[in-house]
Amino acid sequence: MNGFKKFLFQGNLVQLAVAVVIGAVFSELVTAFTTAFVTPLLGIFGRVPKFADLTFTVNNSEFQYGAFIDALISFVLTATILYFLIVLPMTKVMERFARDEEATHRECPSCFSQISRKAIRCAYCTSEIVPEKMGV
Repeated sequence: MNGFKKFLFQGNLVQLAVAVVIGAVFSELVTAFTTAFVTPLLGIFGRVPKFADLTFTVNNSEFQYGAFIDALISFVLTATILYFLIVLPMTKVMERFARDEEATHRECPSCFSQISRKAIRCAYCTSEIVPEKMGV
C-alpha cells in the first residue's frame, strides 16, 4: 500500500495530471478561437465557411468531412501556438541555463562527474584536481 501511495504522490504523476487538465482546457480555448476568429477570417475571401456542415453522401451513408476540417484547423493552431509560445521560449531558456552551467562546471578527469571549475578536489571520487583559471 505504501508503494501505491508513493506512486500516487510522485511528482511526475501530479505534473502529468496537471498537464492533462491544462491541455484539455487549452484545447477548448483553441477550438473557441478557431470558431470565433479563424473561420470568419476565411470568410473574407468569400462567404463565412461552416465546415461542420460540409458533408457528402455515398449509398445513403453521410460523411461529415467538415468536422474533420474544423478539427484539423484546431490542431494546427494548437501546435503552432504551443510551439511559438511555450516550446521555443523554453528551449531558449534551457540553452541559456546550459551555457551558464558549462561556464561554471567542468568534468573531473578521474571520474568524469561535473565539478566546479574552482574545485581542487572532486566531491565524488576525492581526486586532487588542478583548479582552472576563471576567464580563460
